Amino acid sequence: MQAERLKPADVAPEGYKAVLGVEAYIRRSGLEHSLIELVKMRASQINGCAFCLDKHSKDARANGESEQRLYLLDAWHESSLYSPRERTALAWTEAVTRIDRTHAPDADYAALRQHFSDKEIVDLTFLVGLINLWNRLAVSMRYAHPVDAAPIVDAAPISASAPASAS
Repeated sequence: MQAERLKPADVAPEGYKAVLGVEAYIRRSGLEHSLIELVKMRASQINGCAFCLDKHSKDARANGESEQRLYLLDAWHESSLYSPRERTALAWTEAVTRIDRTHAPDADYAALRQHFSDKEIVDLTFLVGLINLWNRLAVSMRYAHPVDAAPIVDAAPISASAPASAS
């Protein structure tokens, strides 16, 4: 990992190790791996964390998540691709990530209770808090995501005689 500022693991190894301990707990918590990655992706979208978006999109794809669900995650409210349980978790992720504005609404909490056990609600909230911590470390310390080796190719200009594609 490249960081323009400080590397927390080098500067505060005990603190970093504690954060990794929470990460390990979440992985063992019983929450579905696909749900964990969707929550991490959604919070990272909200927080604008390129490093975490890169990491968690790759982790999600490696574990079988579809590209379509990742592409549409920012518009999950409008897509039928997410289960009721996932939708409830994504709403909670948004509410807790934006807690300064939302104050974790009672309606979102009530919806959680329909799909998650008490332990799962706490574990999901730990997860949202954890990814928000990772996002804040990555953004504030300017973590740089790796750049794929394939060069970016400029698209050829569309000629006037080429038929327009329907969108």
